[in-house]
Amino acid sequence: MLNIDLHCHSTISDGLLTPSRLIEHAALRGVEVLALTDHDDVTGLVEARIAAREKNITLINGVEISVTWRGRTLHILGLGIDPEYLPLQQGLASIRAGRVERARNIAAQLDRYGITGSFEGAYAFAGDGRLIGRTHFARFLVAKGHAKDVRSVFKKYLIKGKPGYAPHQWATLAEAIGWIRGSGGQAIIAHPARYQLGKNVLEALLNEFCELGGVGLEVISPSHTPDQINLFAHHAQRLNLFASCGSDYHGPGESYFDLGQLPPLPAGCIPVWHDWKIELALS
Repeated sequence: MLNIDLHCHSTISDGLLTPSRLIEHAALRGVEVLALTDHDDVTGLVEARIAAREKNITLINGVEISVTWRGRTLHILGLGIDPEYLPLQQGLASIRAGRVERARNIAAQLDRYGITGSFEGAYAFAGDGRLIGRTHFARFLVAKGHAKDVRSVFKKYLIKGKPGYAPHQWATLAEAIGWIRGSGGQAIIAHPARYQLGKNVLEALLNEFCELGGVGLEVISPSHTPDQINLFAHHAQRLNLFASCGSDYHGPGESYFDLGQLPPLPAGCIPVWHDWKIELALS
């Protein structure tokens, strides 16, 4: 059985490892097929592909797109995309511009709470990628002693109802799926349990997702309990959706799963890589 991980991040977005170092780590962990899915950016794929050839890893072109749906923020993975597809590039550029606006709003919120310098501080943690996200604010707040680790920062400061939360309008679900499909990729709902949707709202999301051409659910995720893994496996089978798996790896000390550590998909799931020519890529 192939060791597959279809969700991880590099320094191009909010990971701690450069694309090439991420590939090196994946090789050490025995990963054979890896999707680099940076938030709203695909510029790390060139570097990652060069390293993947050297390490005999099949690299899947990926991205994780920020979406607003019914006032909620969702993440949609695009797997097997063409990163040169112009509408995708333009859409991602627009989202990244919006990230700067949101970052200023987060910093303003933290200023009101008495935490100053967070905008510049977050950018200092963004590194060469320069894409700014909440994780960079979290790292700044940990460094300043406001929380013990990145995970606790989110709960204390950066989620809805907390001092550093700033709402933002991302791409629509239709836009994100359209960009992914137009580029030849497959649209997958990332870590669906994280959104804490009630039964009826979840059903509405899944139905709309399918109608728009979405094809899969991330069933295996560090955000999912065993019961939630079984729940989303059930939904995938019921709706004839592919099942995906990903560690959502961000780097040492910030991830629940390491690369290469994923459990198998539940029985009965059709993996998203079912029709991929992986064996040819590895030969």
